[in-house]
Amino acid sequence: MLRDGASAEALAEAAERLAAGRLVAFPTETVYGLGARADEAAAVAAIYAAKGRPADHPLIVHVAEPQDAVAFTRDWPPLAQRLAAAFWPGPLTLILPRRAGLAEAAAGGQDSLGLRCPDHPVARALLRAAAARGVPGVAAPSANRFGRISPTRAAHVLDEFAALGPEALLILDGGACAVGIESTIVDLSRGRPVLLRPGQLGAEAVAAAAGEPVRPPDADAPRASGTLASHYAPRARLLLMSAEALQAALERLPGDAPAPAVYARARLALPPALAELRMPAEPAAAAQALFADLRRLDAGHPAAIWVETPPDTADWAGVRDRLRRAAA
Repeated sequence: MLRDGASAEALAEAAERLAAGRLVAFPTETVYGLGARADEAAAVAAIYAAKGRPADHPLIVHVAEPQDAVAFTRDWPPLAQRLAAAFWPGPLTLILPRRAGLAEAAAGGQDSLGLRCPDHPVARALLRAAAARGVPGVAAPSANRFGRISPTRAAHVLDEFAALGPEALLILDGGACAVGIESTIVDLSRGRPVLLRPGQLGAEAVAAAAGEPVRPPDADAPRASGTLASHYAPRARLLLMSAEALQAALERLPGDAPAPAVYARARLALPPALAELRMPAEPAAAAQALFADLRRLDAGHPAAIWVETPPDTADWAGVRDRLRRAAA
């Protein structure tokens, strides 16, 4: 069931559904989320079942106001306060020690939990309305089948979960997501900031707000949403290569070979009738367009999707990360 996220009536209905333990898909500034109340194991189980997601792969809990996150933790250190003050509402997830007895299913059984305050008017209105009905936070991974391309428009969600039917899932339409890739995830559960997933917010910005360096992930890091080696994948096989290698592969392509689709920033000499989309030249624009463009190319059922590897610079880290996992 698709509803206008700007409608007060639709928001009230969605909040009632969340309070009753039912599923609601809603927009955030990053991607659309598939939400259920985080404090009820049965409601969270419905997310895992709908997505086909392993139950030990943790979810992120979304809260209406930054201070609402404190209730989910057994420790809210000054470092968490600095980062929340700097970036919430916004595309940053903080992993913190979980309060015992709360949101265990959403945490995938771990004693840590990912928390975020999203920056989207529909998401915040929904979370506030749900909080007024006794919902302390909403667990919400991306609203797609597990491992597939994340949704950045309501139509993507509708396509992903068409089999559920209108009574099983209410979808709030809030337009296209402004950021387009999932939040940056920083682990604070071990007393120091560790970057587990890049996003729009870079490590340098996080380090500046934290007042200390942000470390790379290590073997002891907690499991976190969207960090499996293979993720964000189209149905067609995705191959990453440099512009030079991509052009050379196109030139070697036999005339009768199944045609790939091409997604590149460089201007390439393409064989006739080969599907192509241009990757935006700026990293923020590329992130915003990435998942929608991959969906568009995948819908044409190409033999493969050949993608130009983004630059190896900090501002492209989020897009690079998503494409590497999609290619895995």
